[in-house]
Amino acid sequence: MKKASVLMIIGPLLLLGLYFFPLWNIMLGAPQYPDPLGMNIHITGIKGVSEFDLQNIDGLNHYIGMKVIPKPEEMWEFTVFPYVIGGMVLLGVIIGLLGYMNKVSYKWFLGWFVLMSILGVLGMYDFNAWLLDYGSNLDPHAIIKVVNPDGTPMTYKPPLLGYQKMLNFDVTSLPHVGAYMMFVGMMLTVVAFFVGKKEAGKIKNT
Repeated sequence: MKKASVLMIIGPLLLLGLYFFPLWNIMLGAPQYPDPLGMNIHITGIKGVSEFDLQNIDGLNHYIGMKVIPKPEEMWEFTVFPYVIGGMVLLGVIIGLLGYMNKVSYKWFLGWFVLMSILGVLGMYDFNAWLLDYGSNLDPHAIIKVVNPDGTPMTYKPPLLGYQKMLNFDVTSLPHVGAYMMFVGMMLTVVAFFVGKKEAGKIKNT
């Protein structure tokens, strides 16, 4: 089960990319901004794509009553997520090493993938909840108040994934390099499971 175990070790290690590359990216384009404004969401905090992007986004948000973009210390996720990712990397590597030494079954590889998938879904749910609060919990004393045709206050929740038109802004929300590395790493553990299953079948039939 050595080939499968090597894949199982490599897969979780790719998650280390989340410490160096953004997980997600949100871009805002408008006629008055030839160079779109953007923010990169890392597991340790939110950073502007360009130097003054966060400052400019906060300035725009102030007029419509949106909160300022939170600093890392203002959201527990930016403290907890690095430890969660580090723990999953360590767990995956340990499982891979134990598999290499024939101490655990290939089924553990799939178990790691299932656990990581659950954590990923919970993370996306939490991210969407933050976007909802960020775009709908508006200051009632905002300088500019925009309402929907039915008279209800307009919300400014950015899309979780994809494109959305918000006033005169074109908003795009997409995974970034860190997310793609995480996806590839997770898929490698699934491949490791099937390779391990095949190798175990050959040993059983000999």
